[in-house]
Amino acid sequence: MEPAKNLPVAVIGAGPVGLAAAAHLLERGLEPLIFEAGTTAGAAIEQWRHIRLFSPWRFNLDAAATRLLEAAGWAAPRPTALPYGGELIDNYLAPLAALPGIATRLQTGARVAAVTREGLDKTHVRNRDTTPFVVRVEHQDGETRDHIVAAVIDASGTWSRRNPLGTSGLPAIGEEAAAERISAPLPDVAGRDRAAFAGRRVLVVGAGHSAANTLIGLADLARDEPDTRILWAVRGASAEKVFGGGDADGLPARGQLGGRVRRLVEAGTVELHTGFGIASLKTLDSGVTVEAVDGRTLDADVVVPCTGFRPDLEILRELRLNLDPAVEAPVELGPLIDPEFHSCGTVPPHGAKVLAHPDKDFFIVGMKSYGRAPTFLLATGYEQVRSVVAALAGDQESADAVHLELPETGVCSTDAGTSCDIPAASTPKSAEAGCCSAPEPVLVGFPTGLSHGRSGSN
Repeated sequence: MEPAKNLPVAVIGAGPVGLAAAAHLLERGLEPLIFEAGTTAGAAIEQWRHIRLFSPWRFNLDAAATRLLEAAGWAAPRPTALPYGGELIDNYLAPLAALPGIATRLQTGARVAAVTREGLDKTHVRNRDTTPFVVRVEHQDGETRDHIVAAVIDASGTWSRRNPLGTSGLPAIGEEAAAERISAPLPDVAGRDRAAFAGRRVLVVGAGHSAANTLIGLADLARDEPDTRILWAVRGASAEKVFGGGDADGLPARGQLGGRVRRLVEAGTVELHTGFGIASLKTLDSGVTVEAVDGRTLDADVVVPCTGFRPDLEILRELRLNLDPAVEAPVELGPLIDPEFHSCGTVPPHGAKVLAHPDKDFFIVGMKSYGRAPTFLLATGYEQVRSVVAALAGDQESADAVHLELPETGVCSTDAGTSCDIPAASTPKSAEAGCCSAPEPVLVGFPTGLSHGRSGSN
């Protein structure tokens, strides 16, 4: 970063990993410039503040961010407690974003539209490594401005790009036309969003813990609103993956969640349809008809897409990236996180070297760095940015010395498209588990990610 050392480092996304990157940059004497598309830090998490994580506080706090907060008199939450998304914001992200060192460098309502090299598109190579970056930002005042920076850390997460309902990774026929009948991925069905679901036919699509969380919320709603009908469609031949191991589950909270959903199905509260790969949606005046590949149909008023997320790579089209062809993670990281072979507890520590791209000093971190793989941990993201910032500061020895303390019960759901920390699912307030299970996956058609993301909201 030497040629442009007097310029700031752009951080895209003010979720947990983005703000951690900013904290590490400040500790290293580098200048962060943080762009957050939402109106506040943690804007993506705000949309699932009612969801509880499966990982305790001690794995959800970044060391550099904690040092900044403690210097200002902040008291850390109980390390073994399991926070809700709202608590993650209120007790950690909001105080961190309010610190003068962060607040003066944070621009909210600032959506990054593109990243490139100043005066160079991706086809030009001469002096590329020594040329600053341009970050084009659409600001909430209506203006679009270009910001010149020395390096870019993309921690924008994957929350903004939901996977489609159709099979083969494509939207189902008629899905776009049915948009008004499709809810947000993790609605607060028994709380904030109650009016949209009470007394209606609700179809939940997906076979992971976000689906389970939504189904439990709908069952709670149906007790007060008995006309509420709950349908559940999964692409696989069974829902055993969601039901889990019950009392034998390595994560008690996750086992309790799966057990609750199993009992709802057995009692007939939830109407389960397996082998239901979605082919099309037909919008009607009274709702929507969802047709499976095999010709079966389900009628619903609202469809909840618990199908996961994927990275938005459009803003990076003018950069030289090297991505794994399957999961769309940095090419060296892809084989380490492939959900066919890995859970969050088996992914080795990794940092700047693994996350590097042909465009020097550009890094994708956090949930977005995992592309379509679902097994991301916040602790992983924090170690990523510690290493990346060390590399940008010229401390290659520290950048290479990657390490990661994983939860003792390093078990994690490998549901397609779930993020091990962002969100998990509703669990009893007394439950404590060491890893996560994460927000949902894909069995009805695609992968996920959150970061929710699952770590930012740009």
